[in-house]
Amino acid sequence: MYKIAVMGAYDSIYGFAALGLDTFPVKAQEEGIHTLRRLAAGEYAVIYITEALAAELKEEIEKYREQQLPAIIQIPGVSGNTGEGITGVKKSVEQAVGSDILFGNN
Repeated sequence: MYKIAVMGAYDSIYGFAALGLDTFPVKAQEEGIHTLRRLAAGEYAVIYITEALAAELKEEIEKYREQQLPAIIQIPGVSGNTGEGITGVKKSVEQAVGSDILFGNN
């Protein structure tokens, strides 16, 4: 059975443990790359990652974009929402359905 992971700064992710998700606090970019690779190679189908950490791991995350699993989804951290998470989900949906579902074929 697949699992769900959450990566990012401890302050941003610790609450997800109460929901039964596996949390992986990350302090540095290198640690983030190593953790993401380990999770993606394991039994995690969904990896939530804070927008701040995702910005640091942009190239690494791009390697998984064409793969079916894991789904890597950006979430806001304690510092707020940058909009990157929403933009990423929107792009994925556009690619899957061939159209902008919010505004038609713009």
